[in-house]
Amino acid sequence: MTRPSATHTTFTIERQLKARPERAFRAWANPASKQTWFACHDGWATIEYRLDFRAGGSERNHTSDGEGLLHAYDAHYLDVVENARIVYAYEMKLGETRISASLATVTFEPSAAGTRMLFTEQVVFLDGYSDDGLRRQGTEIGLDNFEAFLDREASGTH
Repeated sequence: MTRPSATHTTFTIERQLKARPERAFRAWANPASKQTWFACHDGWATIEYRLDFRAGGSERNHTSDGEGLLHAYDAHYLDVVENARIVYAYEMKLGETRISASLATVTFEPSAAGTRMLFTEQVVFLDGYSDDGLRRQGTEIGLDNFEAFLDREASGTH
């Protein structure tokens, strides 16, 4: 058995979006939109997805990788300020094993180009789980998908 441990890290990702804050925020808030861009791995099968986007609401994204292993994301929204801020806590599991717990904050600020978005995550990796930067990498992929979704939406090519 692995000894109990907790390894903390924090990272911030900044994006300059062409979309206005209202449109960027809506892409996080709308369940059909978010499910479209949220996945960070092509070819994984969705087992269950649901989103109740409000302070006190929750989100669940359970997927299966190519090997059939469950990747479970369960979030709880703590603070939602329309078009400005989202704060949520979430846990990740691989199979039945909890590998991490996080607090994430997303802010949207108007900019000359559209929106300055900041994503900050404070994460604790549990019981010897070695992330090796994969969480940040997966988040970067998800935010790439988010930007591409906004670009497709603006051009009318979903």
